[in-house]
Amino acid sequence: MDITRFAEKLMSMNDESWQRHSNPWSVYTRFTILPLMSLAFWSREWLGCFSLVPILMSFIWVWINPRLFNVPSNTHNWASMGTFGERLYLARNTKPIPEHHVKPAIVLQVMSGLGLPIFIYGLYSLNIWLVVLGNMWIMLFKAWFVDRMVWLFKDMSEGDLHN
Repeated sequence: MDITRFAEKLMSMNDESWQRHSNPWSVYTRFTILPLMSLAFWSREWLGCFSLVPILMSFIWVWINPRLFNVPSNTHNWASMGTFGERLYLARNTKPIPEHHVKPAIVLQVMSGLGLPIFIYGLYSLNIWLVVLGNMWIMLFKAWFVDRMVWLFKDMSEGDLHN
């Protein structure tokens, strides 16, 4: 199963939440997710079982973020186009996308995923350097993936930016 499609289903994303998520505030604040989760999981050191509260709050933030912001009035920006490109990528089985976008997107997703064991082990072992490395690794490849989605959107929209 495609991890991006699985995440979309898990997040219960619909047309309205995708439109709201195209707001640059939504896209850029998603980059706070890993640092907030890091802090939440690390808080077990000083909060003990009460760390479940910030851990739960960090997962709520993951779900609520795409729904929190208004639909943007202007989508002529990197963040919005990245969101639109991601939707095109997710629909590639029903609406084919140019082949030169498929492999790079998969490679970027795999590369991002390779940071996950580093991130998780860093949290487990309370190794700040591994946590930071995992955060940076995952976010770097996620940002690169979004950038690739901008390229996909531009290729498929042929200049029509939907607003």
